Amino acid sequence: MTDPLLDPFGSPNDPWMTGRAALVTGGGQTSGSEPGVGYAISRVFAAHGAKVAVLDRDAGAAQRTVDRITADGGTAVAVVADVLDDDACRRAVAEAVAALGSLDTLVNNVAVGDRAGIFDVTPERFHQLMDLNLTTAWQVTRHAVEVLPPGSAIVNISSVGVRARGPGMVYNLAKAGLENLTIGAANTLGERGVRVNCVQVGAIWGAFAAANMSPEMREVRKGWSALGTEGSPWDIAQATLFLASDRARWVSGQILSVDGGPNTGRAPKPAAPPAAAVIVATTAETTTPEGVPSVHA
Repeated sequence: MTDPLLDPFGSPNDPWMTGRAALVTGGGQTSGSEPGVGYAISRVFAAHGAKVAVLDRDAGAAQRTVDRITADGGTAVAVVADVLDDDACRRAVAEAVAALGSLDTLVNNVAVGDRAGIFDVTPERFHQLMDLNLTTAWQVTRHAVEVLPPGSAIVNISSVGVRARGPGMVYNLAKAGLENLTIGAANTLGERGVRVNCVQVGAIWGAFAAANMSPEMREVRKGWSALGTEGSPWDIAQATLFLASDRARWVSGQILSVDGGPNTGRAPKPAAPPAAAVIVATTAETTTPEGVPSVHA
């Protein structure tokens, strides 16, 4: 008989993902200096005992992540696929299962965004952005659910841009759809014992921000959170770890914001002059708190 006064999750020192097999989309690493979100998630999962299939359309980027994991003693394989193609998604899931022996964890991290307004883009660009940020997650998930056993977890990576009050952007529209997909999938898959949750990414400093943001804008952006600081891809990875692990066994259909807390209404930190340029930049970037053209991919 189990002692009800014992913590069912075991020792605090126990790895959280032992025996798990995870597929992380957009898990490749392109930068040599700053981590990407998918890279950080893959590394953290592996460090906690999971076998990880790192999916990326860039074979070199996927292999860089795999090499770092295996160098640390973890288990990982590279899966190369363009998730815009539905059949490629089917093959990627099958390849992950064949390489890992099973699949019980999926992270939909692929995303690409720009600041194009909802009525400024061409129909072709509109559909491309919707496909990259929403359809890809649906496609990978629909093939993964065919093999996910009870006790599995799916985590989608969204953006606090969904809550932005600025001009409408296709990126934010697609991410709002992804969050709705999260809630709908949680209700649909709950009877199978599959949990589905979402992490909203706030103003983090990672590979893409470092490549696209000025030091002045970086300082201004830090003032957007209640804590007055910026996060990193490792913060996103730790939140994703929780939602993917059995620690969150009774958590499903939730949107977890990792953003340093809501803005307190105080004035943002001043940046270096010229002040006019800072004001323009701030207005343009409040709708994309990540602050970069390509956010997670």
